[in-house]
Amino acid sequence: MTRRVIIDTDPGTDDAIALFLAFASPEIDVALVTVAGGNVGLARTLRNARALVSLAGADVQVVAGADRPLLGRFEDAAYVHGEDGLAGVALPEGRPAERGIAADAIRAALRAAGPEGVTLVGIGPATNLALALATEPALAAHVAEIVLMSGAATRGNVTPHAEFNAWSDPEALSVVLGCGRPVTLATLDLTRQAICTREWLGSLAEAGRCMAAARAIMGSVPMRAYPAGFGHPQHDACAIAWLAAPHLFTHAPVHVGVDLAGETRGRTRITLGEGPARLLERLDSPGFFALLAERLARLP
Repeated sequence: MTRRVIIDTDPGTDDAIALFLAFASPEIDVALVTVAGGNVGLARTLRNARALVSLAGADVQVVAGADRPLLGRFEDAAYVHGEDGLAGVALPEGRPAERGIAADAIRAALRAAGPEGVTLVGIGPATNLALALATEPALAAHVAEIVLMSGAATRGNVTPHAEFNAWSDPEALSVVLGCGRPVTLATLDLTRQAICTREWLGSLAEAGRCMAAARAIMGSVPMRAYPAGFGHPQHDACAIAWLAAPHLFTHAPVHVGVDLAGETRGRTRITLGEGPARLLERLDSPGFFALLAERLARLP
């Protein structure tokens, strides 16, 4: 079954690989790409999204959205992704973004959805998704599923408590989690199992321009030791892989809440048990990287 999806993103090195995986996967029909400021500021994330969509030859509209969280101030992660968001890898200029703003475009896509609905995939701060759902709550009925790369059950990566996307706009994440639709979470505990190593990069086949760009981007991200290996996690591609190859994951039902104040702001409180959300727990890492290699090789 092919899923029609909206991808809300903030490219970002791992967002770039996630977008390529989505465009190369026949299980996924990307209806729209919306963009927020996150890993770097909106001007750069929008340029990157446009470039990635055009490089992949995808016939998908790109629409700019929020340049800051609902509350508080914007802070980027250029210390990970580089000042340009793609670790210094230059891509050709993409076609222009569509006019309008992301929240409006998301609402329009939901209104036009067929009976199967649309899956919302959030791989950045949840601001655009929250603005769309909060301003017309009835449209949540058109959402088939919400898949988020967000949160951590254990240690964060921007504070001891919080993962970057959740920390960047916890109020928005709270809105999305509370909209009443099924939510699947790929947290840091899952994505830190998807470690891109030098050995895997070296094994990738010579292919087209997208493979070359992906290899350059992944090869430029700083690597370090993780329990699963020496390299860097492919956080956002895990959310896409769940839609393309769910057999690679184990999961469990959970309740999820978000801390909105104090030193634990942005912490996701995840409690196992029958709940409205699904937590992705274990990843078949060799299967994930085999999928990623095979799909990247399909692109131009």
